[in-house]
Amino acid sequence: MNALGIDIGGSAVKGGPVDTRTGRLLAERLKIETPKKLTPAGMAKAVAQIAAHFKWRGPIGVGFPGVIHGSFIRTSANLHPRFVGADGVKLFAKATGCRVALLNDAAAAGLAEMKFGGGRGFSGKTLVLTLGTGVGSCLVLNGVVFPMELGHLPMRGRSAEKRVSSAARKRNDLSWPQWAGRLNEYFAVLETISRPELIVIGGGVSAKHEKFFHFLRTQARLVPAKLGNGAGIIGAALHAVQAGGK
Repeated sequence: MNALGIDIGGSAVKGGPVDTRTGRLLAERLKIETPKKLTPAGMAKAVAQIAAHFKWRGPIGVGFPGVIHGSFIRTSANLHPRFVGADGVKLFAKATGCRVALLNDAAAAGLAEMKFGGGRGFSGKTLVLTLGTGVGSCLVLNGVVFPMELGHLPMRGRSAEKRVSSAARKRNDLSWPQWAGRLNEYFAVLETISRPELIVIGGGVSAKHEKFFHFLRTQARLVPAKLGNGAGIIGAALHAVQAGGK
């Protein structure tokens, strides 16, 4: 079955139609830059623009960077604060006129990577991290995805993502070895907490993994995400089919 996947990030909204049997995009994805924090209404218009671009009338999956409880958004660390408490399913369904399923963006990436990407065929405990504007995270065991908020663990008095996200590397003009040093400190905490057997690193920076992976020291096997920036789109589409939309 095909579904439209939407990946909402801190600096852009991306989407495209997906064949959920193969994980392949059926058309070139559409990316809408969001340099300013869009209100929920503004974000709904952006999502509707993507649906209209593909003339989409089927199920839509939306990955959102925050805590999702049912259809409600509970946190919005890197997006507009008005999202907190919003009914995301209702918001995006009204804007698009389509059935919508909502989930955490890192959980979407985890779904996709475990089915079609870096974790394919592995059923042990896997930690999936997306390094972008913030840090998304989820644990996966035997195909079951557990959304986490490990990017907000305290680290040297601040939220960890303020030190270890891809955006933090650029903002602080860190060299790859310097950034890897911060990641190693972060991974040491994560491995103490969750003891994963496999760690999958996603986000756009995964395409440059050869620049920093050899500086990283983890007990778990470490692999780059294979689906790159498409993981969130593909996983959101998978969720739309699995959840059936509303």
